[in-house]
Amino acid sequence: MRTTVSAADASGTRSADTWVPALVCACFVGFAYSSNYTNHAPLAGALARQFGFDQTLAGLLTTGIFITHAGMQVPGGHLIDRLGARRLLMYALPWVAFGNFGIAFATAYWQLLAWKVFTGIGTGLCFVGGARYTHEAAAGPRLNLAQGLFGGSVLLGSGFVILAVPRLYLWVGWRGTFVVSAAMATLAWLVWIVAAPEIPSSTPPRGRFSEMLLAPQLWLLGLIQMATFGLSIVVGAWIVALLVKTLGVPATKAGLLGSLVLLVGIVARPVGGQLRRHVAIRPLLAVSLLMNVIGCLVLAWSSHSVPLALAAVTLVGTGCGLPYAALFSRAGTLFPGRAGSAMGLVNMLGILMILVGAPLVGRLADWSGNFRSSFIALGVFSLLACAAIPLIGGEEPIQKSA
Repeated sequence: MRTTVSAADASGTRSADTWVPALVCACFVGFAYSSNYTNHAPLAGALARQFGFDQTLAGLLTTGIFITHAGMQVPGGHLIDRLGARRLLMYALPWVAFGNFGIAFATAYWQLLAWKVFTGIGTGLCFVGGARYTHEAAAGPRLNLAQGLFGGSVLLGSGFVILAVPRLYLWVGWRGTFVVSAAMATLAWLVWIVAAPEIPSSTPPRGRFSEMLLAPQLWLLGLIQMATFGLSIVVGAWIVALLVKTLGVPATKAGLLGSLVLLVGIVARPVGGQLRRHVAIRPLLAVSLLMNVIGCLVLAWSSHSVPLALAAVTLVGTGCGLPYAALFSRAGTLFPGRAGSAMGLVNMLGILMILVGAPLVGRLADWSGNFRSSFIALGVFSLLACAAIPLIGGEEPIQKSA
């Protein structure tokens, strides 16, 4: 049965019987919706044989979902700030399920692409809804840890399907695999309806929406998100090619090593949230970005050492995961009445790094004839992002709640 809980107490915190079930439900949503980021990737070969398309069009399926996912971050956050995260997620999860059913019954490539674009609208709402819901439910000293756990569940979902989908394909075929994805979103929807507590917001939207969109502090956080989350996806997209072409690692082993960029983040995100209770935001971001710089430069020069490449991948995965909770908790704190929109803006900038950075890395590799220049460029980008850290302010909100 659905429960409604009172607002946070005077200290800004909620009791364990409120925030624990709320966080569990939010993490389940994060796991279920994020599987749609990558559930098509292991099926690319089967889909290409079925519909007769090349690798470029296969890559466009990923672009399709991330374009609408990115496009929904700010408008979706605005809707959630006004109507409530719990209410909007009751519509977003069936949207994701319906998109997967559409893919399961597709008869042409353009239908696959159209349904992926459609599904991205629902996943975009799910992310900002889950992040805002977590921000309200875990208000207080546990907020960063809670955001880290939610962020870890998102990476867990997107990473889990890469391992599970090939096995599902052997059992039920590619159409059945997407039906299972739809069933997962449907199950999350049912759990959400039954178990997610109603968390009333104590900070209704105030101030101008344009003030939030143009806030320099949010854009600085977005730059860090580009150099962490965005960088992790770009590195993950090209690390396999680097390992295979430069180090001669077999493709299957290279895929396992490359997946560590995301898998390490499953742990690094909540660890970063816990560290945030004891470490100020600037040192945490500085150490994380320097880890990314070192990791990318080591990857650029580790032409004959698989163990060195493995260490570098682990370093990048950790550096990209640690800042997650700090960035989104900070965004919500800056604009307490528009936390969904603020977090959506930060995440949108990180996704833009994926959409622009991934093809640029490939282009640079084509131009230079190897991936060394590409990974040097990624390391330099992380180093330049360090210059923004001293400009990131303290914990005071920009928009007051009253």
